[in-house]
Amino acid sequence: MTAVHESVLDAIGGTPLIRLARLGAGLPAPIYAKAEFLNIGGSVKDRAALGMVLAAERDGLLKPGGTIVEATSGNTGIGLAIVGRQRGYRVIAGVADKSSAEKADILRAYGAEVVLAPTAVPQEDPRHLFKVCERLVEEIPGAWLANQYDNLANPDAHVRTTGPEIWEQTRGRVTHFVAGVGTGGTITGTGGYLKEVSGGAVTVVGADPEASSYGGGDGSPWYVESIGHYLHPGTAEDRWPQALRSELIDSYESVPDRESLLTARRLSREEGLLAGPSSGTAVAAALRVARTLGPDDLVVVVLPDSGRSYLSKVHSDAWMREWGFLEEGDDTLRPLLDTAGPLVTVGADATVGEALELLRGAPGGLAPAALARAARPFGVAATEVAGSVSREVLAAALADGAAKPGDRLDDPLGGLLGPALPTVGVGQSPAEARAALGERRAAVLVLVDGRVAGVLGREALG
Repeated sequence: MTAVHESVLDAIGGTPLIRLARLGAGLPAPIYAKAEFLNIGGSVKDRAALGMVLAAERDGLLKPGGTIVEATSGNTGIGLAIVGRQRGYRVIAGVADKSSAEKADILRAYGAEVVLAPTAVPQEDPRHLFKVCERLVEEIPGAWLANQYDNLANPDAHVRTTGPEIWEQTRGRVTHFVAGVGTGGTITGTGGYLKEVSGGAVTVVGADPEASSYGGGDGSPWYVESIGHYLHPGTAEDRWPQALRSELIDSYESVPDRESLLTARRLSREEGLLAGPSSGTAVAAALRVARTLGPDDLVVVVLPDSGRSYLSKVHSDAWMREWGFLEEGDDTLRPLLDTAGPLVTVGADATVGEALELLRGAPGGLAPAALARAARPFGVAATEVAGSVSREVLAAALADGAAKPGDRLDDPLGGLLGPALPTVGVGQSPAEARAALGERRAAVLVLVDGRVAGVLGREALG
């Protein structure tokens, strides 16, 4: 019998398990997906939002006529907008500027006010999303910061709902639980409950973007929203969320962005599950885990949100090509990139002399300048490129107004940076790269999986 609810809030939770029969075909252990995108607000974060608001009301932190403020990549804000507006609160969502445009639109549709702010700056920077939200709470009477990263009502919601649902749905047969790690609430609450109820028999696996520092990456930017831990090199203190209990995670599977995004696309095309990119990360990890198991094992993986929030990104062929995640056909930049010289990256904090030394080996004397460091172990993400520089510009600066050669070698490079070079994905064509050049630019940056893989000059493009 179909359930009847008196409120949309009563419809949060109770999501189905769906076997991944096609993606998991031929694997020893079955994989079942917890379809959290079927929550009323379209994501697993509805559970945490309801739990945090009810706890804040109970503890007297949120009172009638109050304002809910939260820093969010989108999903928690959407959950808070639904819950908050239903219970009579004003809701302000501070949204990361790298989040999909669809999420901001959805937030506004539910009645939330949206404030965009960056996260790709040091956490101490007053422009940082968290700092912006903290200031809003200080300025608005009766405002309450939900603070999903440190709010223990976040994981508690999954102890009370998600974990028991999975245990009941699998009749206690679940042996491995796989989930992405963002705030840590889902994996801590659900994984902790499953470990406790099974007497420690359930293995908990964290699915993490390859660059995320949770699973051992360098903390550089990645292109899967809502999970992982970014570490800006300028951050003084790297704080992990209090909602995350790392001791409950038995292992991590670090998944490259391309594998995550392509797996998300396979979910929709092969399983009929239009899910977001973090679902791709989790399913890619679950597939790895299932390959190592036997027929008596059972893997449950969380699909956190809907792909409808990412139609302009992972589910867009054009976006995938532009960022270097999709290579199809013969007319691509791959052959040109394979014959290009080695990429030289100059740190934005370098001196003129250091930059000149590095540029001696740069093809055509051109180089992008990284915002953060000269070399990240996983390479320089396109979003970290602050500008461009050439040998000619540096040589002219040394000659201009110098009393003798070398006077300006120790000057900072920053003031000499030109605009960042235009970017094209490796899956785009030479014609598209020439169009990106326009009439004045000397070269383009070629992206592979969202990271700078090479520089191609006008001559190389024909």
